[in-house]
Amino acid sequence: QPPMLDMAVARPAWWGGSSEAEHFDHMLAACLLGSMVLSAVLLLSGIQAPYGRYSSSWWGPAINGKVAWVLQELPSFVIPLAFYVHHRPSPATSSPANVALLGALLLHYFNRTFVFPMRIRGGKPTPAVVFLMAFVFCLVNGYLQGRALTEHFVYGEDWLRDPRFAGGLACFAVGMAINVHADHILLNLRKPGETGYKIPRGGMFELVSGANFFGECVEWAGFAIACWSFAATAFALSAACNIGPRAIQHHAWYHSKFEDYPKQRRALVPFIL
Repeated sequence: QPPMLDMAVARPAWWGGSSEAEHFDHMLAACLLGSMVLSAVLLLSGIQAPYGRYSSSWWGPAINGKVAWVLQELPSFVIPLAFYVHHRPSPATSSPANVALLGALLLHYFNRTFVFPMRIRGGKPTPAVVFLMAFVFCLVNGYLQGRALTEHFVYGEDWLRDPRFAGGLACFAVGMAINVHADHILLNLRKPGETGYKIPRGGMFELVSGANFFGECVEWAGFAIACWSFAATAFALSAACNIGPRAIQHHAWYHSKFEDYPKQRRALVPFIL
């Protein structure tokens, strides 16, 4: 069985790993999470992520938005896949649970890397500094998740029957469905030739301003439960730290932009936040 999360407090060696390689990867995951916590603090303090509607020339040179999106997300798809191909055959790459978890990760990033960017119409350039930060995050996280699922953890057949595995993957699937549907709504807000911003309506947008962000948070929470590892948990928390404050900023922007913006909507979590 994969190590238990509740042992992280009782036995600090859990997140430190049983080998030097695991110890290094868990320390790297902790650093990644720490950087995202710092990012969340900065965003919540009022600094806006300089892309899309918040783009500013103050952040320096920019590159094509579609190109930036593909390149920054690419490591999260290519690196785990390369780990899988490199380690075949092995106990981890032969485990149905490992393959299912890796498949969920690759499914998300196939959509984010190759499908979603191609559906963007127009779009503003992405500051190079923002692209580089996103690229480094995906590079490190792709390495962490790929190595965890192809080297560090071998999930036995009993894990397939564990409610954490089934429940986590179900949560992941629901979150991805919400995310993809919200993206579809956002990408089709404007008809060809139209400019300006509109209020998104339908689906989870009836409850929250950041429906796409909410879906992704649900996805990675489910992934962390299904993996039951520090690497996946650090990723889920990092994602929440990154996109949660952006949902709050979008929510405030919508209220300032549209006088008729629905008052009952929350920013990120239905009925709560």
